[in-house]
Amino acid sequence: MTQYVLAIDLGTTGNRAILFDRAGQLYAQAYKELTQHYPHPGWLEHDVTEIWADTQTVVRDVLVKTDTNVSDIATIGLTVQRETCVLWDKTTGEPLHKAIVWQDRRTAPLCRELTAQGKAEIIQQKTGLVLDAYFSATKLKWLLDWVIEHKPEVDLDNVLAGTIDTWILWNLTGRQVHATDHSNASRTMLMNLETRDWDLDLLELFGIPAHIMPTIQPSLGQFGTTSANVIGAELPITAIFGDQQAALFAHGCDQPGLLKCTYGTGCFLVAQMGTHIARSSQNLLSTIAWTTADQTYYALEGAMFTTGACIQWLRDGAQLIESAPETEAIAQSVADTDGVYFVPALSGLGAPHWDMSARAAFFGITGGATQAHMVRAVLESIAYQVKEVVDAANTDSGSPLVRLKVDGGASKNNWLMQFQADVLGIPVERPAVSDATAQGAAFGAGLASGFYADYADLIAARQVDCVFEPGEDAQAAQENFELWSKAVSRAKRLD
Repeated sequence: MTQYVLAIDLGTTGNRAILFDRAGQLYAQAYKELTQHYPHPGWLEHDVTEIWADTQTVVRDVLVKTDTNVSDIATIGLTVQRETCVLWDKTTGEPLHKAIVWQDRRTAPLCRELTAQGKAEIIQQKTGLVLDAYFSATKLKWLLDWVIEHKPEVDLDNVLAGTIDTWILWNLTGRQVHATDHSNASRTMLMNLETRDWDLDLLELFGIPAHIMPTIQPSLGQFGTTSANVIGAELPITAIFGDQQAALFAHGCDQPGLLKCTYGTGCFLVAQMGTHIARSSQNLLSTIAWTTADQTYYALEGAMFTTGACIQWLRDGAQLIESAPETEAIAQSVADTDGVYFVPALSGLGAPHWDMSARAAFFGITGGATQAHMVRAVLESIAYQVKEVVDAANTDSGSPLVRLKVDGGASKNNWLMQFQADVLGIPVERPAVSDATAQGAAFGAGLASGFYADYADLIAARQVDCVFEPGEDAQAAQENFELWSKAVSRAKRLD
């Protein structure tokens, strides 16, 4: 009998393969950090040949380290960073340019131009998304324009487009399957939420030929099988999710009103809205949570672009820390930030501001400010961003959130999670398995393939690691949020 589901989790800063057992518990994992390419200020690219190579490496590594045979794997679930997109030549298998990452701001001028032309409203109505450089449509247009100008020998009839799930699926299946799922397609700004297919008017608006786009399929279902030449066996691929939707699925948020927040490269609060499209009055995004063969689940989302990326910048850019885990002790070493506030707009501001021109900034620095004050200010800014979006979600729902479920790398920081509870004034619940994106992909694939029998049983078996209750510092944290909000207003609209 097969023993495991293999989840392949391809994130913004690294790629991971995780085995989940028959109880839905994490058995073993392998990870490889991904190179970040910054060709110009505000631009960010990934080498998709590296992503593909790393995918093969981490899958091989997790099998070797556990002495697991490929035949022990029942099925594969795939979850990926969303909005990041790439073009490649189907005849050679080679990408035509590095992938443009979701954080990349190079197409902000095009977005402003389209807004001036009055296109923002119809785009939001059709897709549920704010007209912003965050999404894939303007990135794909930029890539196509670049290929036409710099590689005129390329035959566009041989070009394929896709987000990272599409690129990896194509390679996993031996270049046979060019497809994506609804949760990822809904993030491209090219899929119509009503029809759940590519919108021909939007494809024309952005100058994207329909034939280069992948087929859109339900998130839970058969996406093909791996090539034996690639992974050593023909294994079914039975679920694909965008990473935030996968985390929502892992948390058991399948009923309206349930929501979670993932602390990754960015921070993403997603609320399940059921089987009808929900619209926000607070600049939250309408999106697809996931789909099955006979049902579509929708969600509202608050996307905050820069959270874990701030900590990575503290390490690699500012060089104020040597590793992410040490931020917890550093933050605890001072009583407060000594009046220092950080606006985490390294890639502009997402929800609820949607300001592509905003830039990151420290405010309130005096001669007494130290490394510890600045590090603590960066951590506090993560929690303050989440409070902004929780407040927006509360306004949309009319029923205040009473508990926040969290996951992701930064959720392992106990100080940050306690501060988050303090600034929200509600409990924060962290599961034992913080890799909820991978777990959601495994749950979906296992259920679609019959490896798992019941979704409710899987959710009931998930263990809670810790619940952080608001403490004695809650009032001060909430008062400081108001000052931080003033700092944000000063960092906006800098173009």
